[in-house]
Amino acid sequence: MREKPTPPEDYECCESACSPCVWDIYYDEMDQWRAEQAELKNTAEQTAKDADSAG
Repeated sequence: MREKPTPPEDYECCESACSPCVWDIYYDEMDQWRAEQAELKNTAEQTAKDADSAG
């Protein structure tokens, strides 16, 4: 499992409308992290449900 991304420090953004900005990269990483977390949760819930059904 991957660690939750940390937001960029104030000094990391130059506010020059870079593309991609460090904030764009952060938000993309957060979206990926949230999707991974949701998948892990769904897998765990399904595993628990399957164990209850088998028992």
